[in-house]
Amino acid sequence: MNAPTDLNALKNRQMTAWASGDYAVIGTTLQVVGETLAEACNLLCDERVLDVAAGNGNATLAAARRGCRVTSTDYVGALLERGKERAHADRLDVNFEIADAEALPYKDADFDAVLSTFGVMFAPDQARAASELLRVCRSGGRVGLANWTPDGFIGQVFKTLGRFLPPPPGVQSPSLWGVEDHLRSLFGKDAAAITVTPRVFNFRYRSAAHFIEVFRTWYGPLHKAFAALPPDGAAALEHDLTDLLNRLNRAGPASLVVPSEYLEVVVARR
Repeated sequence: MNAPTDLNALKNRQMTAWASGDYAVIGTTLQVVGETLAEACNLLCDERVLDVAAGNGNATLAAARRGCRVTSTDYVGALLERGKERAHADRLDVNFEIADAEALPYKDADFDAVLSTFGVMFAPDQARAASELLRVCRSGGRVGLANWTPDGFIGQVFKTLGRFLPPPPGVQSPSLWGVEDHLRSLFGKDAAAITVTPRVFNFRYRSAAHFIEVFRTWYGPLHKAFAALPPDGAAALEHDLTDLLNRLNRAGPASLVVPSEYLEVVVARR
């Protein structure tokens, strides 16, 4: 029988991975997702908004542009620094704080809306993270999420990585946050309503080789994976990612456009 996975140790490894490279290089391309989520949540001027696992701040900036009072959090300080730079450039007033999605340092019902775009889904203890999002959201407020699906492109990237570097036994896949039934199991008992909308984000690069170059340099999980594999393993991973990218490419041989499905989720807090 396998010993239980140490979730704190796993979280520390995740922090190291996300702090490697520079996620902001990737994250800024996803800004449209934050804007769409802010609209789906119908954010209003002066509402108190918390962005959890904010990365470089896509949902943060979207909420601040709508006149909200925003607190942007992540457990990786370097990512928050990128968010600060962006907020300063856009003359947006945002509060940035280091915080763990599984133990948010805020009072019950402190916020009108709680957001996370491709962030909280990576928390090792999924039930605890969901409980924290609900706890700090007031009754009648909204929890808004954008989560990659298991069968979409990024979900397939994670499955490809898992063939080379299997996850610890017993750890739930982050892609479960992209499954409606799982979301209802996490949030249903405290939700007045859960609205789930499938959406697609298009990754746009020059070629499969260009995508892999950017992601293995700047995207923490891929950066760490390539570094951890021996040369033949890294070459095999590159081959499989290239095959996946070319198979899903919708731009023809001259460029790369790969659609990636995600779920836009709005939980109305009971």
